[in-house]
Amino acid sequence: MVFVKLESDWTDGDGVAHSAGESVDVDAATLASLQAEGIVSEGSAGGKDKNEWAGPGSTTAWAGPGSAGV
Repeated sequence: MVFVKLESDWTDGDGVAHSAGESVDVDAATLASLQAEGIVSEGSAGGKDKNEWAGPGSTTAWAGPGSAGV
């Protein structure tokens, strides 16, 4: 499971609505689906400095799985 930051609103498989900007915990298959639909960004790197936090709550771009910054 990984945390991803939503770029747009999304309703999960259990019917729970999530708002754009919210961070959610998803499995790899769901992450791939969300990336394909453009609901999460796939490759937006946070700061190039590996010591800079770019995860949930960060003011920089998301650098989660699939990102060039990770």
